[in-house]
Amino acid sequence: QLQLVESGGGLVQSGGSLRLSCAAPEFSLNRYAFGWFHQAPGKEREGALCTVNADGITYYADSVKGRFTISRDTAKNTVYLQMNNLKAEDTAVYYCNAPGGGYALGSRFSSWGQGTQVTVSS
Repeated sequence: QLQLVESGGGLVQSGGSLRLSCAAPEFSLNRYAFGWFHQAPGKEREGALCTVNADGITYYADSVKGRFTISRDTAKNTVYLQMNNLKAEDTAVYYCNAPGGGYALGSRFSSWGQGTQVTVSS
């Protein structure tokens, strides 16, 4: 069964940076577009903030455009999210999944990882 593993979260001051990683042991992510989703405190998990397809083409929601960069390293079978100029409203648990499917939030895979907590202090 697919296991998605997110890491790299933490506590950072407003304006700071973090880099999140998404890996999947024993499963190749490289054939799929992948994206980062988030769930803010007290809110439902939301659709992809950003995505990168197998050709490296990216999409960003307006709220993160210019601050976040999604990328992938096919050799390491890992998808990254570089988060710069973080704001308090970015505080959330961040998850990765593949968009373009029929599961929750349009995800391709029904299983989700545990997520990684990002907390931005103002």
